[in-house]
Amino acid sequence: MQDLSELERELMLITRTQALCPTASRSSWALLDRSAYLLMSRVEAQGPMSIGELAEAFGLDTSTVNRQTAAMLRSGLIERHPDPAGGMARKLDLTAEGRRRLVADRERHREVLAESLADWPEEDLRQFVRLLARYNARCETRRGQPWPRRGRLLGELVPDARERAEDGGPAAR
Repeated sequence: MQDLSELERELMLITRTQALCPTASRSSWALLDRSAYLLMSRVEAQGPMSIGELAEAFGLDTSTVNRQTAAMLRSGLIERHPDPAGGMARKLDLTAEGRRRLVADRERHREVLAESLADWPEEDLRQFVRLLARYNARCETRRGQPWPRRGRLLGELVPDARERAEDGGPAAR
């Protein structure tokens, strides 16, 4: 199908565009590397998480997440706390500095988006956000790794997500 070929191309280009905006080097404007930004955003959205929970949420090996979080621990972006449920597991949470840098980095991302989308009509932007959220939610549901979304039920984004959850499908996990 031609539309899927075009979609694949545009999705490839969107990741390239994100890497290039607003300058040739993301490190010149971002405060966090991509893995830290993603992992910290997940902890912010869901609350303190263990390395195992983060690995499961992202579909990564625990050794990969351990390496990434070790760098964030050394940088003072996250900290370990005992798991309130007990046991050996430790939960990772954002430090005040980590939260400050995440908020600042997110604001930079939004500034780039505002600049890139400045001439878009409001309705086009709303539709783009709605369709992109629906696409992301569908992918997450299929993988059984939904991203916590404030103020939105997964069923609003992916209509059959509730049925899948009730049937014990991926959304139930």
